[in-house]
Amino acid sequence: MLLAVPLAPLAGAVIAGLFGKQVGRAGAHSVTILGVLIAFIISAMTLNSVISDGARFNQTIYEWMVVGGLKMEVGFLVDGLTAMMMCVVTFVSLMVHIYTIGYMEEDPGYQRFFSYISLFTFSMLMLVMSNNMLQLFFGWEAVGLVSYLLIGFWYTKPTAIFANMKAFLVNRVGDFGFILGIGLLVAYAGSLNYTEVFAKREQLATIAFNAPLWGSDWMLLSVACICLFIGAMGKSAQFPLHVWLPDSMEGPTPISALIHAATMVTAGIFMVARMSPLFELSDTALNFVLVIGAITALFMGFLGIIQNDIKRVVAYSTLSQLGYMTVALGASAYSVAVFHLMTHAFFKALLFLGAGSVIIGMHHDQDIRNMGGLRKYMPITWLTSLLGSLALIGTPFFAGFYSKDSIIEAVHASHLPGAGFAYIAVVAGVFVTAFYSFRMYFLVFHGKENFRHKPFPGEHDHHDDHGHHEPHVPHESPWVVTLPLVLLAIPSVLIGYFAIQPMLFGDFFKDAIFVNHEVHHAMKELAHEFHGAAAMAIHGLSTLPFWLALGGVVTAYVFYMVAPSIPKTIGRVLSPVIKVLENKYYLDWFNENVLAKLARGLGLAFWKGGDAVLIDGLIINGSARTVGGIASLVRLVQTGHLYWYALVMILGVIGLMTWQLWPYIWPQFKTLAGL
Repeated sequence: MLLAVPLAPLAGAVIAGLFGKQVGRAGAHSVTILGVLIAFIISAMTLNSVISDGARFNQTIYEWMVVGGLKMEVGFLVDGLTAMMMCVVTFVSLMVHIYTIGYMEEDPGYQRFFSYISLFTFSMLMLVMSNNMLQLFFGWEAVGLVSYLLIGFWYTKPTAIFANMKAFLVNRVGDFGFILGIGLLVAYAGSLNYTEVFAKREQLATIAFNAPLWGSDWMLLSVACICLFIGAMGKSAQFPLHVWLPDSMEGPTPISALIHAATMVTAGIFMVARMSPLFELSDTALNFVLVIGAITALFMGFLGIIQNDIKRVVAYSTLSQLGYMTVALGASAYSVAVFHLMTHAFFKALLFLGAGSVIIGMHHDQDIRNMGGLRKYMPITWLTSLLGSLALIGTPFFAGFYSKDSIIEAVHASHLPGAGFAYIAVVAGVFVTAFYSFRMYFLVFHGKENFRHKPFPGEHDHHDDHGHHEPHVPHESPWVVTLPLVLLAIPSVLIGYFAIQPMLFGDFFKDAIFVNHEVHHAMKELAHEFHGAAAMAIHGLSTLPFWLALGGVVTAYVFYMVAPSIPKTIGRVLSPVIKVLENKYYLDWFNENVLAKLARGLGLAFWKGGDAVLIDGLIINGSARTVGGIASLVRLVQTGHLYWYALVMILGVIGLMTWQLWPYIWPQFKTLAGL
């Protein structure tokens, strides 16, 4: 039955992709939704078995080949971590599939889009269900490939083509580190299977090799874990490999929700949590993870403040929240990271789909400066977006509060060298998140109706029969769009309250996540301070993060509803800072004008110098010219005339006879000559 979980979406993708014309639009969305629905139902049944019966599964499904004792297999590992991920992926994907019916209604690539998102779901399920690193890498690369297809779905749009190529190339950088990490583990552990590699982790932790730098040995496990995390930096968009994620907004909104909420970017967080038995033995790797996550959490949040595209605000929010998850991983609070992954999946999918609903209502205008006052036109979108925003900023009793505050407390309890910086970053990030989230909320749903003063993109103002101005007004989205919003809003509010105790302080992850509590105390301290979900939320009303979040909301209200001149004045005063933020810390400029040109120059040197001159010019063409030269000389004596060959033979015989008789002839010659 487990095999049906990934295969059902795959079957839907194949039917919609290869037989889209035959089955039509209704057939394409019906078969893909059915496939994901089947996967979700079985995933929910699996999760229930894991919770109620303690069910576990770890078995090879298919053995591909054996190379030198190394088994290449397809297999499934189902425990608490896998079952939770299966449910999150399939539920969010199901909501996105339903939502897509309304959002992509008029798109000519309707069937192709459904095929892609169903294939995306299959790829992510293969990744999270794998019991070995080969299948993990397959799913890892498959989600990267399908994301490339989806980001560039509108392939006639130049910005979309640039964005999908950028995502593909940046992920290749991360994936190079990822495969190096896998290679190191396989080389020294002799297996691709998780269980067998983890069983040798104590032995792996003692292996070191000579370092080319810094004069001290490098521990194998530290290098392998850092390489694995470099892969996660690409997939989960951590600084400085985050640059592809904001540009992924060029794809249709449903895929933005799927990439940012349940697939692709969560793969790196899941992978590190799955590899927790290895990461726990390397404080070096954990500290690296902690610092990178802290940088991402704070500095990507700053970029969200100055964005005016509604989807890009939510995108930078994703970057910041992924930083929070990564910080939790570095603090050895793997279960907290995965808990935030789950809660974030629901409210971030809600926010993205809510943004898409706004875009539909605004006739595909995405600039929040052209909105305002949408609350009365789009009440369902307004309410669900408000709930998603409250969950995002960590409002007590909402899902995001339980996971986000747990991350802050876990970092505070960590004793790693980078924990102090990380704590400051995640606490400051609370204010930043609340500010940019409610800046967007207020500008979109409240205040002045700016859309009344200008037509929507591609449209013109209408006039009634009397010549009076009749502007276009927004409208609520159809039920296939609003139903997923409502269904996602429910877990965005409630899931944290009910899940925090079993997932963080119960036995839910007992076989899936390993923490050395003797060395890393964060989870032990959190468990000591936890007195129930309700008590935690009530206590949260008096903590610093709550007041910072409230301060962010109030500041956003004052800046954009009461005195909009204040942000304009601040923008003028801090124009150099704003310029840095608008240029995204100049990382894109650096990548395109330094790294890209350096890579192109290096490639040109290898091409012109190495390939054209050395290989083609000297080795290949040079050897051909040498053979040709020798052949041209030989050709001079190969005339084809019999008398010439006879003459050459006679001269050859005379030459041989002279050479043989020379020892006898030369003395006689010297005597006759008087020498």
